Amino acid sequence: MLNQIVNRLQGQVRIRVETPFPERVLNLCGARNLAFWDMAWESDTAFTCRMSRRDFYALRRAVKKLDCTLTVVRKEGVPFFLGRFRRRHALLAGLTLCSALLFFGSFFIWDFTVEGNQRVTDEEILRVLQRQGVGIGTFGISLDTEDIRNHVLLDIPELVWITVNVSGCRAYVEVREREEVPEPVNEREPANVVARRGGLVLEVQALDGVKCVLPGSSVEAGELLISGVEDTETVGARVMAGMGTVEARTWYTLSTVVPLTEEEKRYTGEEKHGLSLVFGTNRVKFFSNSSIEAGNYDKITERTQWSLFGLPLPVTFVKVTFRFYETVPAEVSAAQAESRGEAILTDYLHTLVDPYGTVSSTLCTSRREGDGLLVTLTAECVEEIGRAVPIYTDPTEESGG
Repeated sequence: MLNQIVNRLQGQVRIRVETPFPERVLNLCGARNLAFWDMAWESDTAFTCRMSRRDFYALRRAVKKLDCTLTVVRKEGVPFFLGRFRRRHALLAGLTLCSALLFFGSFFIWDFTVEGNQRVTDEEILRVLQRQGVGIGTFGISLDTEDIRNHVLLDIPELVWITVNVSGCRAYVEVREREEVPEPVNEREPANVVARRGGLVLEVQALDGVKCVLPGSSVEAGELLISGVEDTETVGARVMAGMGTVEARTWYTLSTVVPLTEEEKRYTGEEKHGLSLVFGTNRVKFFSNSSIEAGNYDKITERTQWSLFGLPLPVTFVKVTFRFYETVPAEVSAAQAESRGEAILTDYLHTLVDPYGTVSSTLCTSRREGDGLLVTLTAECVEEIGRAVPIYTDPTEESGG
């Protein structure tokens, strides 16, 4: 493999040798240390092989006294490739300049990848990095990652750790977000447990306090479930932190109106394209007729980052396609409208119930109402309905007692 690379760099030729005495040519190569490989016989008097450029020139001079014909089948390697530009000075200069720009451009950052964030957006992280001098076109070798980390963590308190690693033209930003710590609950604060919403009580578990309802009881929203005040025969009323869970069967009735007509897209077949090249933060647009007039259209953007031997280059080809359409009225069947309404109401129902319990069963009905369809969803659920409400006491009475 290494010999092949060296031969390509130095230049090699594939030749055809035709002579009545081919063994003389082979003996001549051995006597003068002229290397050849990939030899293949075509006949008893002709064969092909590969030689280095230097050995070929030496062989061509040596066989002048022999009855031998040398024919170059193919020239391979860097010297022959560059030889094509010998008289094309402008093209050679442009190729050299382009190669130099690509080489030096690989030391700068032209793309970012952010990983590990969920609550903090990529845009916020990149905006703070930009303020610290790390952005598109930054020299990637001279980054002070320690200083960058300290400043970013001060500007974004939601992060506890960040690192920036540069590989080629791309910067990989890895972060770790601060875990949300729930606010501690003061279990010693006097409180009652009241009903968050009405329902039929299924189970009551009082960890502290006095049960005020029993399973099978029907309660309304705001009704006292577990009292934080207990009457005792010795000290009288004792105030405590009422704690516990109250599970109940609850019911929901949700409604929405779904229109029976809608605007539908109908593509006209007309399309326009806009092409551009993005160099870092600079954009070069092509085709002046790519401007778009007013109208309804879908915009489809395709981005292709160029690379060289797997190394991302600071050049992105952007193709924007505009597909024009018209809006026409279309009827929605009652079945479609009911299905859409049921999906909307079901999603909303789960946002109300899921934090506290589960949905046991649902029933969806609908009826025509004007230009729309009134969809009603009735649901039966099992959920925790208790919530703690502080008991405010008079501090003067407590001190006086």
